[in-house]
Amino acid sequence: MPISTQLVRRDSELEGILQLQRQNLRQYLTEAEAADQGFLTAEYSLEYLHQMHLLHPSIIAVDGGHLAGYALVIERSVGSGHPLLADLIAEVDRLQYRGRPLRSSAYVVVGQLCVDRNYRGMGMVPQLYQRFRESLQGQYEYAVTDISRANRRSLKAHFNVGFQVIHTFLYEGSEWDIVLWDWTAEEGSIEESPNTDGTGSPDIVP
Repeated sequence: MPISTQLVRRDSELEGILQLQRQNLRQYLTEAEAADQGFLTAEYSLEYLHQMHLLHPSIIAVDGGHLAGYALVIERSVGSGHPLLADLIAEVDRLQYRGRPLRSSAYVVVGQLCVDRNYRGMGMVPQLYQRFRESLQGQYEYAVTDISRANRRSLKAHFNVGFQVIHTFLYEGSEWDIVLWDWTAEEGSIEESPNTDGTGSPDIVP
């Protein structure tokens, strides 16, 4: 059975997201694992995932009954209720893109993206992001997130999808890139390329 992407539909899928998240949080990885495989920084609760889901379901990749990856959809109203996301949104709202303040633009935040280790290098990131964009068609102009400069695997994966760095800032001694995917400048589907997968997008500020 091929791997499929879909919207989250049930609590068990949210619980699967949390399980995969815990396996990839920076504090549980060795230095070598984090450097080679990428990492997640932000930790969410099941209650907070429910809040996200009520505004817009997130995206999951499923292989049979196994969760192969996920991409979390964060609308600004729910992002303000989480301190790390609130910091990101505040930083984004100070920026301009193409001469226009982002605070007055319609943008959605990628709350986190992660691919199970067994599915990396298989083009999962483009598949997740293609469904992410399709599920929000016509509602937003841009998708934004931030990625630790130390998370090179995640940065590479996002550049391959179409994200671009629009700002770099220092947070608690580490450099972070804010990246933006311009949905107004592109048409068509994302090309699925192998060996571009990463984990840990966005690595919301630690």
